[in-house]
Amino acid sequence: MKVSKEQVRENRMRIVETASVLFRERGYDGVGIAELMSAAGLTHGGFYKHFSSKADLMSEAMSCGFSHSIENTVGVDMAGFVEQYLSRKHRDSMGNGCVMSALGVDSARQSASIKESFAAGIENQLAALENENGSGDDVRAERISALAHLVGALMLSRACPDDSALADEILAVCRSRILNQEAQSPASD
Repeated sequence: MKVSKEQVRENRMRIVETASVLFRERGYDGVGIAELMSAAGLTHGGFYKHFSSKADLMSEAMSCGFSHSIENTVGVDMAGFVEQYLSRKHRDSMGNGCVMSALGVDSARQSASIKESFAAGIENQLAALENENGSGDDVRAERISALAHLVGALMLSRACPDDSALADEILAVCRSRILNQEAQSPASD
């Protein structure tokens, strides 16, 4: 049975979206092609009709994850972004959360093309934050600093046991510090 071009596009998108979630949950090496295709409701043999390699899928899935994150940033001021980002809900939903905190370390160990895709995602996230919260060199520097602080805080919190008081303390302390710094920033005027 021949599959329509539209069905091929839908299947590819389902694979990418499924991979985006699974990679964020388990890392690139924690997900095999057979498992991924099964989770997407497709057969293992169909993978190479859509992608030339797992690395190609990794890059596309990463871009998909960044796009979803950026969609959630549109219309949100920096304080709202910080509150959402350093929440227990975001911490506990790694598969649907931030690509940077879930895959940053994994991406650092990948090929140059994966690193380039990751850097492009960071640039797009910074641009979205700047668009919602002002622009210029000072604003960009503040957004880079805040983003690094946010990602690091979320990574540290996730590395603690789920029921750990420290996990929640990391989120609360960093959220408070970033929001206080944001309130004193010239960009917030």
